[in-house]
Amino acid sequence: MSRSRSGFTLVEVLIAVTVLSVGIIALAGNAAMATRMIGRGQSDTRAAQLATLKVDSLRARAYATTPRCAALVNGGPVATNHVTLSWTVTVPASGIGRNVGVSASYNTPRGAYTQVLTTYIEC
Repeated sequence: MSRSRSGFTLVEVLIAVTVLSVGIIALAGNAAMATRMIGRGQSDTRAAQLATLKVDSLRARAYATTPRCAALVNGGPVATNHVTLSWTVTVPASGIGRNVGVSASYNTPRGAYTQVLTTYIEC
């Protein structure tokens, strides 16, 4: 009389657990990387928004003075929302208008980052 055995052997179970463990570790690593990338994206967005707001306020200041652009001067550093802003105002070779560069710097666990927004304000 022969007996039939069904089920998994110990070796098969160990291999399945090993493959499953490798997959879970890979998913955990990807989740951590995605979280860091989202945080960096939020910081980038905040810095870009603050730089844009500063350019808009400089443009409004330029148009509010007579003659135009008389009030535009270099400035900063100004810290706002963990972002440090500084700006430079230069006169182009044509002598008309102003070149404005706004630098937005912020710190992350991996170091400091700086974004520069450059624009031209017509006077």
